[in-house]
Amino acid sequence: MIRLRGERLDRIVAVGAHCDDIAIGAGGTLLTICLARPGIRVDALVLSGGGSEREQEERAALAAFCPGADLRPTVLKLPDGRMPAHWDEAKAAVEELRERTEPDLVLAPRTDDAHQDHRGLAKLMTTAFRDHLVLGYEIVKWDGDLGRPSAYQPLTPETAERKVRLLQEHYPSQRHRPWYDREAFLGLARIRGIECHARYAEAFAATKLTLDLGE
Repeated sequence: MIRLRGERLDRIVAVGAHCDDIAIGAGGTLLTICLARPGIRVDALVLSGGGSEREQEERAALAAFCPGADLRPTVLKLPDGRMPAHWDEAKAAVEELRERTEPDLVLAPRTDDAHQDHRGLAKLMTTAFRDHLVLGYEIVKWDGDLGRPSAYQPLTPETAERKVRLLQEHYPSQRHRPWYDREAFLGLARIRGIECHARYAEAFAATKLTLDLGE
């Protein structure tokens, strides 16, 4: 059964192909969950950036986005933009992650993301975590691949502002990118908020969801 009951949320898996993917796609959701459930276990896996300044940024950022959580981050050294050529290594990392945790929720890239690294990781997650609720987050970028999400996590204005502030604070290596700014992140959150009758929100694609309406 694939379901999500907030009161039973004890373990989360969050994965990204690159450092900052998790924070951009689901940083507000992580803040919301971790602030509401101190001590929740968060297993985070990032495939690239290991051994560089980006790993240092990522570890500090994940700690800030998961306050009070039992955070267990892993940052690997797969080359950026080359995940299809390193499929076996990526699959082994995902399978190892699966073996060490039984999560209530999985946060991962969308399976229809235009970036080949994001898309490849997303496909691995839905095969390794077959009996789990996998929510595919979105990342704004020049590809123009934003679609019609099927799940939303409303964000308070304070959480949305905190997310944007943490993104700017913890990823100085990305500030030069033309799309990496307050307007882009807060603007998308405002649009997704409109779609779910909230001020701000993060949106996700639910690959499979089993309803439990009789209890």
